Parts: sequence; structure tokens; C-alpha cells
Amino acid sequence: MSNLDKNRQAKQVVITELKDKLGRAKSVVLIDACGLTVSQDTDLRNALRKAGGIDYKVYKNTMINFAVEGTDFEGLRPYLEGPTAVAFSYEDATAAASQVSKLIKGMPVLEFKASVIDGTVYDAEGTKVIAEIPSRDVLISRLLGSFKSPMSSFARVINEIAAKGPHAAAALAPVSEAAPAAEEAPVEAIAAAE
Repeated sequence: MSNLDKNRQAKQVVITELKDKLGRAKSVVLIDACGLTVSQDTDLRNALRKAGGIDYKVYKNTMINFAVEGTDFEGLRPYLEGPTAVAFSYEDATAAASQVSKLIKGMPVLEFKASVIDGTVYDAEGTKVIAEIPSRDVLISRLLGSFKSPMSSFARVINEIAAKGPHAAAALAPVSEAAPAAEEAPVEAIAAAE
């Protein structure tokens, strides 16, 4: 086997690896890795691994270009210039962008290039906006919390009424219901006087 054949075979392995990751990914974030030291790159990789559901690796642009062909991620092609690191998010579509955004604050040399999240291509600015959206789990817990508060207040009021007995419920009757009864008395008195 010649060196050329070995080189092609090695490239095909990388492209196959990328296609596999793209096939499983809910989102992909391209990061400008220019100026990143080896230790910073290792820290970045470890932090993303600890976040869970995120895979990070630096690839050659030509390999990414071949791998995205014919996929939902084909819109990333115009952003494949210069050193490119790729973060794949497999569970939460916004997780990779969110985690990278947090890490950018500590590593100012990092910059977003672009991303594809749920099939939509975003440039660097759009990716920054998406990165600020809370995760799905956080949004669901906020929604459930907003439901819980009024319900627990209602339950406390009902519990207080039950504890005070049936006369407590009558005391809490709206004033508007009691007002017509008071108005009816003068009308009856007028009718009796006639």
C-alpha cells in the first residue's frame, strides 16, 4: 500500500468519525481556536466533557467540509476558515453553545465562528444569543415553578377556611353579594308604604 493510499484511508477514517458525530448531534458549534494554547485546549476539552453530552475536537476544515456535505450542517461551510474546533451537543441543543460561552469569559482568545442548532445556521452573533438561552430543563422547572406558586397559595387559603369551620366561609363571602340584600330592604319598605 502506497503512502497516498494510506493518507486517503486515514482521511476517510476522520470523515467517517465526523459523519457519525454529525448524525448523532442535535447541534454543532464551530469555535475559532486560533491562539489557544495546548493547556487551554485541554482545559476546554475537559470542561466540555464534564458538562455531559458534549464532544469537542479540533479538525481540519477540509475534513469538516467533506463530512457536512449533504447533511443539515452543510450551512457551516462558509465559516470553515482558519483553525477550527468543533463542539457537538448530543442531548441538549443549546448546551454546547452555552458551555463554550461560559468558557470564553475565562479564555478571551476563544471566539464563536458559527453554529447549527436544531437545523438552523447561526453566525457568531446569533450563536452568542442562543448561548444565553437557559437549558430545556431550566425552562421546564421555571414553568412548573410558576404553576406551583398560585396553586400552593390557593391550597393554603382553602386549608385555612376548612380549619376555621363553616362560618369562616360565610364570612369570606364577597361584599357584592351582601350589598344587594341591603338595597332590597328599602325597596320593600317603599312598596309597603304605598
